[in-house]
Amino acid sequence: MLIDLPGGPFEITAKADRIDQSLSGDGLVYDYKTGAPPTKSQIKTGFNHQLHIQAAILAVGGFDGLPAMAPGGGSYIGLSGAGEGGSETGVEDLADTLAAHMGEVQQLLAAYDDGAPYSARGRPQFIKFAGDYDHLARFAEWSDEDET
Repeated sequence: MLIDLPGGPFEITAKADRIDQSLSGDGLVYDYKTGAPPTKSQIKTGFNHQLHIQAAILAVGGFDGLPAMAPGGGSYIGLSGAGEGGSETGVEDLADTLAAHMGEVQQLLAAYDDGAPYSARGRPQFIKFAGDYDHLARFAEWSDEDET
C-alpha cells in the first residue's frame, strides 16, 4: 500500500497471519502472537497498529490473491501452549478505528520524512529487554542500568 508523504510515496507491506471473509463480505484480520496478545488498552493507546495496517492494505486490495474487502473485525490471538492454550484480544470493528490509527501512522511517517530523529527506545517504560543498539545510544548513561 502506498502512502503519500511530503518527500514522496512510502510503501507499507505486511504479511497477514490469517484473513477470513465474513458472510457479509467484510474482511476479518487475525494475528497470532507467541505469548500474550496486546490488551484493548494498549491497542486503543496506539501501541499496536498491526491489524489496522493490514486492514488498510486489505481495503485497497493489496494482498495477492485476495480482492479488496471492507475491513470488519479482527483479533490478536496469543498462543502460549500452557493452560487453556492461549487468549484473544478482539478488535470489534476495524472500520470504526481504521482512519484514526492510519492517521497516526501517516503523521509519524511524515515527521520522519521531514527530518524528525528516530527515538532510540520508543516508550521505554514498556521495554523488558536490552536493545541491540543501547550501546550506541549511550543508554546506560541516561538510565538506572549499570554500564557494561
